[in-house]
Amino acid sequence: MLRQLEGSQAVAETVALCRPEVICAYPISPQTHIVEALSRLVTAGRLAPCEYVNVESEFAAMSACIGASAAAARAYTATASQGLLYMAEALYNASGLGLPIVMTVANRAIGAPINIWNDHSDSMSQRDSGWIQLYAETNQEAVDLHVQAFALAEELSLPVMVCMDGFVLTHAFERVDLPSQEQVDAFLPAYEPRQVLDPDDPASIGAMVGPEAFTEVRYLAHARHLQALERIPSLAAGFERAFGRSSGGLVRGYRIGGPGCEDGAGADAGADAGADTVVLALGSVLGTVKDVVDELRDAGSAVGAATLTTFRPFPFEAVRALLGRTRRVVVLERAFATGVGGIVSADVRAALPDAEIRTVVAGLGGRA
Repeated sequence: MLRQLEGSQAVAETVALCRPEVICAYPISPQTHIVEALSRLVTAGRLAPCEYVNVESEFAAMSACIGASAAAARAYTATASQGLLYMAEALYNASGLGLPIVMTVANRAIGAPINIWNDHSDSMSQRDSGWIQLYAETNQEAVDLHVQAFALAEELSLPVMVCMDGFVLTHAFERVDLPSQEQVDAFLPAYEPRQVLDPDDPASIGAMVGPEAFTEVRYLAHARHLQALERIPSLAAGFERAFGRSSGGLVRGYRIGGPGCEDGAGADAGADAGADTVVLALGSVLGTVKDVVDELRDAGSAVGAATLTTFRPFPFEAVRALLGRTRRVVVLERAFATGVGGIVSADVRAALPDAEIRTVVAGLGGRA
């Protein structure tokens, strides 16, 4: 159904369609509208028998999600900025335990100084926490990624964060095609947990592991992330067949020309001459980048654009397939590693050792 909705409301209604059984909520801008909208849906009885848990902090929110997920409930929460940092210890526990929690991160700068505007500093700081990270370009993609995130998380027993730009998307009113309950139910099966804490059949999870086994545990988590690189394109392709639109996947090109990268989420059309320079960016800024690419193409410049929908695990092979023939890649960074520089650039450089990789840091703290 096509509706004109605020991004947060669209995400909340989509999460509701995924039938969460426990929602843990603590407010922090700019994600608060998401959990507020979900609270109204729970109060109205639309999510019954979902339990909405008001907690005292973001750490408590993730801790409660861990307990709920371990007890066989489909669990969800949302956060941003300092709230994500406050969860950091619990984030590692959730991924280490292999719990399929889904969380929305409404990307926002982290302090000090205090800043409530958008950049990717928060989620990038947790890139190695073991969570799959998906980045939405539009509110429509944010809607679609949440449906896919629950399916991916539960198939692989991995937590997934769906990142959408704070205010730029969360508070923007756009036309969004919301799926029906029947469509979501057909795509997302009922949750069947691989591990369950049951008082009638007691067991321990998260027990201490000595040096003789810790490396193997970490490697198993890495192996599941590698499986995600195979499943994400398949899920995106299945989503396109079921819902009639392309969304998600690993990496996408725009006006790059030449052979596209078939990643299950729409390849570059290949109608233009091969791009000498490609601007790669994550999130909503890609819309502006595409407009600039159109202008430069009209002026005769061989320029294209690309986006990473999946940042963790990093899709090295897909990036090589899409950009391996590109001479220069300009990575537009929305976060900054102090003392190092670009964050995304490092992975792109590893994927494309023969290309000229340039880093441009822009938009920190919402700066235009």
